[in-house]
Amino acid sequence: MAWQLANLLLFLAATGYALCLFYQAVYRRYMYIRLGREVRWDGGGPGRLREFLAQTFGQRKLLKDIRSGIMHVVVFYGFIVLQFGALDLIVKGLTAGRHLPLPAYEWFGLLQETTVFLVLAAMGYAAYRRYGEKLPRLKRGWKPSAVLFFILALMLSVLLSLGFERLWLGQQASELAPLSSLVAALFSSLSVSVSRFIFYIFWWMHLLVLLAFLVYVPQSKHFHILTAPINVWFRRREPPGKLAKLDLEDENAESFGVGRVEEFTRKQMLDLFACVECGRCTSVCPASGTGKALSPMHLITKLRDHLSEKGAVTSGKSPWVPEFAFGGLGGGPGVRAHAVNGSSSSGVLWREEEGDATDIRPTLAWQKASWGEAGSGRSPAELELIGDVMTEEEIWACTTCRNCEDQCPVANEHVDKIVDLRRHLVLMQGSLPQEGQRALTNIERQGNPWGLSRGSRAEWTGEVEGIRVPTVRELPDFDYLFYVGSMGSYDPRSRRVSRALVRLLTEAGIRFAILGNEERSSGDTARRMGNELLFQQLAADNVELFRRCGVRRIVTACPHTFNVLKNEYPDFGLEGVEVLHHTQLLDRLLEEGRLRPRHRLEEKVVYHDSCYLGRYNGEYEAPRRVLQAIPGVRLAEMARSRENGMCCGAGGGRMWMEETGGKRVNLARTEQALAVQPTVISSGCPYCLAMMEDGTRMKEAHDSVRTLDVAELLELSVFGERVKDHSSQGEEADSV
Repeated sequence: MAWQLANLLLFLAATGYALCLFYQAVYRRYMYIRLGREVRWDGGGPGRLREFLAQTFGQRKLLKDIRSGIMHVVVFYGFIVLQFGALDLIVKGLTAGRHLPLPAYEWFGLLQETTVFLVLAAMGYAAYRRYGEKLPRLKRGWKPSAVLFFILALMLSVLLSLGFERLWLGQQASELAPLSSLVAALFSSLSVSVSRFIFYIFWWMHLLVLLAFLVYVPQSKHFHILTAPINVWFRRREPPGKLAKLDLEDENAESFGVGRVEEFTRKQMLDLFACVECGRCTSVCPASGTGKALSPMHLITKLRDHLSEKGAVTSGKSPWVPEFAFGGLGGGPGVRAHAVNGSSSSGVLWREEEGDATDIRPTLAWQKASWGEAGSGRSPAELELIGDVMTEEEIWACTTCRNCEDQCPVANEHVDKIVDLRRHLVLMQGSLPQEGQRALTNIERQGNPWGLSRGSRAEWTGEVEGIRVPTVRELPDFDYLFYVGSMGSYDPRSRRVSRALVRLLTEAGIRFAILGNEERSSGDTARRMGNELLFQQLAADNVELFRRCGVRRIVTACPHTFNVLKNEYPDFGLEGVEVLHHTQLLDRLLEEGRLRPRHRLEEKVVYHDSCYLGRYNGEYEAPRRVLQAIPGVRLAEMARSRENGMCCGAGGGRMWMEETGGKRVNLARTEQALAVQPTVISSGCPYCLAMMEDGTRMKEAHDSVRTLDVAELLELSVFGERVKDHSSQGEEADSV
């Protein structure tokens, strides 16, 4: 019939046009990604496929938030199921009522209608989360909510099409088609011809919404439907958080770090287009939660918009197709108009909410207000990445804790981008906070952040009563090198941890030695603060020293040192050396029976996870097993612990920089610890210990709640007696 031919031709024209627009939108973004630096893919590797399936089809990361995770699982699998229904519906419209030749077709229909109902329910819950609960991390407005209207229109058009199909074809009501049968019953008085006409109205509505959604997807946050699986597959197989080595001897390099968006790698640019804008990263960020300028979600989206704008200028083609329909999705030229005038996060208004240790709303409000849509009147090609797109204050607010990356459902990496920006600031512009510059200068001159004498690095060994702590020169056949680190050597509080570990290793019969005054900083602070040159010098010197001393095993009480030695020093020649955190070694010695905790400690202990031991290296159990082995200890957990443990605020060089805005991160973390009413806050990191101890003093809880390293607690249980404190105050440590 003529109308069927016309219907077919219109279908082909609409579908062809939509596919053409879809191709243009995807291809233009692909070309933007190609502006970045090439990156070598490390191949498949063991576990890649398993991890890909777990994250993509198992939705593992999304299920960290169980409620929204289940909602997304329903939508994800619902759309997979409904694609077969969409194909079946298209066939019905083109063949005047025929369907796909599927076995048990009525059961297929039931599956489709059930899925439609579940997806509608999931969208209702999604709307409630956004507008009922008003979760701070979720954006509100017509742009973030456009997908709700798309999906609602799709689901309703499916149900109405199926309902009027039953009337048109004279099908009887069926228990296997409850929803379409209900629609048919409501409109049972309509004639066959009218029913067929209305069927085609909703059939075309379904088709056009489906095609519009197809074109909309690559031009919105829903591009993650295509890019997220690719991003997950091409994720780095290196240790989490490992930073890339810069070739500082490259004579052809025009700059180091990232000062222009095209200096990111193509994989880093793929991250930008994979972002879902779900806000999970920002909701757990210690900087965002305490009123600092940084929001990891806005970091990604601002870089993405800047890349799109700059790519459009480079290619001469708008990223929006057709531009009259989707041009309004863009942020407009000049992502950060305010930054041109040097505005900073002094505009972040922190407000203390009773009972809440953290609150991301001030940061989100500042980001929204400062992300100007009017632009600065300059071309995107003229905008500076650092200053116009990202402020220095945002860049330096990061603690490199990687909680954002752990929560991200599409495998985005935020920290490496921030460190690359810091590298450009430090290496190319010589710009960093004054306190940070002082610490780096001291490390360069004296090998420690305080600038204390190199010759006094081993003075702490004289405070270990009755035990001689040998150097590698005095005990050349040692089994373990105890890499003390700057905190354990110079900081009065951390020295107590060094002494405790020495006593425990001696008790266990471990042949260990230290480098003494030959020891230098591991360089972790320098690297995270962007001074790659200083880090590489320190790494090369340390690796050479390890080789000369015949180091085979290293134990350290600092997770930052543990991480950099274990995961990043191999790039500088450290091979065949086992690196252990002290809680791992203590756990091993307890298991072997070489340490026996005999004395009861009637303490309620809450353990604070160090980011660099936990999220960077996946070690959560060893310190807990050590604590559980101590008689009398009752181990409590904070609301945010293990993978989702909150940073103490000292990472990424923040230990050496003052917090000038919002709430102190360590204060917020201390409040979370005190909420479980412990008698002891324990940790396995000298930075964390210092920050938590400072937090208990700020909360005036230091008289009732002690802060002790895992090794100190084990020392008290193994030896039992009062441990003399040789800190500057000359006080005694608390007794058992």
